Amino acid sequence: MNDPRERDDSDGPVRAEDRDPTHWKADGWAARIIKNEDDDGWAVEMTRDGELDPALVGPWTMGRDKKSPKPLDASAFATLVRAANEVRLRHQQQLKAQLHRSVTVTATNGERIRVDLDVIPDDDDPRAILTVFDEAGAVATRSTVPSHFKLTAESARRWLEHPGGEVP
Repeated sequence: MNDPRERDDSDGPVRAEDRDPTHWKADGWAARIIKNEDDDGWAVEMTRDGELDPALVGPWTMGRDKKSPKPLDASAFATLVRAANEVRLRHQQQLKAQLHRSVTVTATNGERIRVDLDVIPDDDDPRAILTVFDEAGAVATRSTVPSHFKLTAESARRWLEHPGGEVP
């Protein structure tokens, strides 16, 4: 086990048995070259270990014979891992943005109040949590609202006027 190519940790080089010209596995990712269904070319898909669907699918370069795909190499694999990680990060940020909203409003007493809406997507019981923070940042109230509640500055003001009740 003195050969560095035989290392099994995720920070080390790709082991020989985890790579061939069209399929590499390392760093929690698998890259696989596939036939592009849309044309005569090739595509590469990057799938995170333990996930069924690829995080990234993109075009892949033809080999010199213009028939077969260009083989994967360490540099291409590292670039694909970076790109796939960036796609996952953007997806997570987008999901968080869809499930979390925040507005700051001025209450009738002049106090600046932040209101957060956190949607809890659940097939059986979809709902949202509306949290009101005072000027110091402490939680003033927390209530469950329907998952379709639209948080705007105006709806937050109405909620503050009628907490816990139906917002007119």
